[in-house]
Amino acid sequence: MKLIYTDSLVVGAGLAGLRVAIASKERGLDTVVLSLIPAKRSHSAAAQGGMQASLGNTIKGMGDDEDVHFQDTVKGSDWGCDQDVARMFAHCAPKAVRELTNWGVPWTRVTKGPRQVVVNAEKVTIEEAEEAHGLINARDFGGTKKWRTCYTADGTGHSLLYAVDNKAISLGIPVHERVEALSIIHDGKRCQGVVARCLITGELRAYIAKSTTIATGGYGRIYEVSTNAIICEGIGQALALETGVAKLGNMEAVQFHPTAIVPVGILTTEGCRGDGGLLRDKDGHRFMPDYEPEKKELASRDVVSRRMTEHMRKGKGVDSPYGPHLWLDITLLGRKHVETNLREVKEICENFLGIDPAKDWIPVRPTQHYSMGGIRTDKTGQNPQLKGLFSVGEAACWDMHGFNRLGGNSLAETVVGGMIIGKYVADFCQENSLEIDTGLVESFVEKLGSEIDELIDGDGTESPFALRKEMERVMMDYVGIFRNGPELEKAVTELQALLKRSRNIGLKCKKRHANPELVEALRVKRMLKVALTVACGAAARTESRGAHAREDFPQRNDKDWLNRTLASWPDEHALSPELSYEQLDVMKMELPPGYRGYGINNAIAHPDTEKREHEITEVLSQLGDDADRHQRQHALMPFEVPESLMPKNERLCDTLDRPTPPVVGEESVGEQAL
Repeated sequence: MKLIYTDSLVVGAGLAGLRVAIASKERGLDTVVLSLIPAKRSHSAAAQGGMQASLGNTIKGMGDDEDVHFQDTVKGSDWGCDQDVARMFAHCAPKAVRELTNWGVPWTRVTKGPRQVVVNAEKVTIEEAEEAHGLINARDFGGTKKWRTCYTADGTGHSLLYAVDNKAISLGIPVHERVEALSIIHDGKRCQGVVARCLITGELRAYIAKSTTIATGGYGRIYEVSTNAIICEGIGQALALETGVAKLGNMEAVQFHPTAIVPVGILTTEGCRGDGGLLRDKDGHRFMPDYEPEKKELASRDVVSRRMTEHMRKGKGVDSPYGPHLWLDITLLGRKHVETNLREVKEICENFLGIDPAKDWIPVRPTQHYSMGGIRTDKTGQNPQLKGLFSVGEAACWDMHGFNRLGGNSLAETVVGGMIIGKYVADFCQENSLEIDTGLVESFVEKLGSEIDELIDGDGTESPFALRKEMERVMMDYVGIFRNGPELEKAVTELQALLKRSRNIGLKCKKRHANPELVEALRVKRMLKVALTVACGAAARTESRGAHAREDFPQRNDKDWLNRTLASWPDEHALSPELSYEQLDVMKMELPPGYRGYGINNAIAHPDTEKREHEITEVLSQLGDDADRHQRQHALMPFEVPESLMPKNERLCDTLDRPTPPVVGEESVGEQAL
C-alpha cells in the first residue's frame, strides 16, 4: 500500500482546483493536486464568453456594482440560491479579475471614443469615456442589467487557465497527472483523503491529507449530448455520495445551453448573442421577441432554451438528419468582429460544420451544458456531514446558482470561489490536526482493489459501454429541458434496472494497467448513482424553478418548494438515493422571492414573503436617507468573507464627474444615456 501525505489535497486541476491549491501553497502548506489529464487541458479551457465582475468601466456598465450583480444572480437562480454566498461572490468578483490581470490574463480592453455595437439587431454608436481607455472591457450577457462580462475575445477560459496554471507552476505545486480518485477515505465523521488509481500503471495509491477538496467539475456526460468535456462524468459527486454520509445538493438542477452546434453539441458562446447575434427559425424569422419582448435573445439561459424548444415543437425548426434545429445569426456583426472577438466560434464552425459564420447562419439547439447541483457545502466550502471534505466550482453546491446560473457566473465562480474557499481550506489545515489510522486507510484500498479484482477475474456478462449508452439515452429522453411525472418515473425505473445490471459487469480486456474498459466499468457504476440522484430529485420536485421545468407543474411554488434538495446514499446496495430537504429562510433574505421578469408571473408566494418585504421597508426607513448602499445592505443581510477580501471595490464611475445611467427594468442601458 503506497501512502502519500500532504496538508492540502485537491482533486481536479481546473481553475477552481488550482486556485484552491494556490491559496494553500501561499500559506506555506504542502499541497498536491490530482488530475485525470494535464492541467492546461482541463474543461475550464472550454469557457468562451467571459466572467462576470462588476467593474463598470464601459459606458454600458456604468452604474454597475455588487448590488446589481447580486440581484441579477438571485433572480437568475429563480430564488434558489444561498443569498449569503451570492453576496460573497459578487463582492469578491472584481478582486479576482484584477488579481488575474496581475497573473497575466490579457483582458480585452476599452478603447476611448466612439465605437459601433449591435443592440437589438441595430448598429448603434456608443462613446467610451477617455478615462476608461485601457481599462478592462465587458460585453452583454443573458439575464444581466449591465454589461459586466469581462472577456479575452471568446477564449476567456483558455486565457485564465493558462495564467492560473502558470502561477501554480511558479509556486512549485505538484500536479499528479493521469491519476483518478475513486474512493474517499473517511471514518463517517472525518475525511482523511482519497484512494486513487494511476491510469497508466494501474497502481492504487492512498493520498492522506488534512483537507481534501473535490474540484472535478460537473456531470454533463451522464447525458447523450453535452457541451462538457468527456472527463465531466460526475465522479467527484459520486465519491461523496458513496461515503454514505456526505450529501449532494440540487442535483436535479441541470442547465441546457441554447446554442450548441448540431449535431456534435459543441458550444457557441453566449457572447454571440451578447454581442448582438440573433436566433432565427426555418423561415428566417427572429422569434425570441415574440416570446420575450424585453430581453429577447438575452433572456436567462433556461428561458431561452425553453422558448427555442417550444418554437421547434410548433414546427418552426429546420429539419435535418439529426432532428430539428434553429439558426444562430452573427453575420450582422461583421467579419472583423467575428474574426476578432468570436474567433473560436469561427474555428469551430469551420472545422466541425464547414461553414463561415461571418456569412452563414449556424445550426444550433439547446444542449446539456452545466450542473448547478453538486457536493453540498457551507459558506466556507466544507461539507457539513464530513469534516475536512471541501468542494469548489461546478463540482459543488456552494450554492450561488440555485436552479439556474447566469452566463459568465460559472467561470467567475471557479476563481472567485477558489479564492474565497482556498483561504478557508488553508485556515482549516492550520487549525486542525489529523490522526491517521493506517488500518482504516488500508481497508479502503483493499475495498477498491477487490472491486477491480471482481471486474477482471469475475464472470460478469454486462458491457460497461452498453450500460453507459443506455443511461445517456434515458437521461436525454426523460430528464431534459421539459420534464413530466410519467417520463421521470420511467427514467427512475430504467436507471435502477441499469444500476442493478452494473453489478454484473464483465470485462473482455483483463489488463490491470492502461485499460479503457476497466476505467469505463469503474466509472459507469458511479455515474448511474449520480444519474439517479438527478432523476429522483426531479421526480420528487413537483414545481418548475429555473432550469427544472415540469410541464405538469408549471408554477414556481415558493409555498411548498422554496428549499434545497439533499441526496445521500447510506445503503450501498440500494437502488435509489435518500432525499431530504433544506429550507430557505425568507426572513433572512436580502431579496425576497419575486417576479423574474419572464413570461407570466404565476409563482405561488411563500407566506413569509410579504412579511419580509414589510420588514425590509421598516429597516431601510429607520436608516434614513443619509445611509449609503453599503450601510443599507449590511442592515438587511450582513455577510463575511476572509478579512483580506473585505475592503470595498473601487470603480471608474465612482470618480467620473458625470451622471450614472439609470437601470431600466431588465434591459442594459442604451446609448441614449450618454
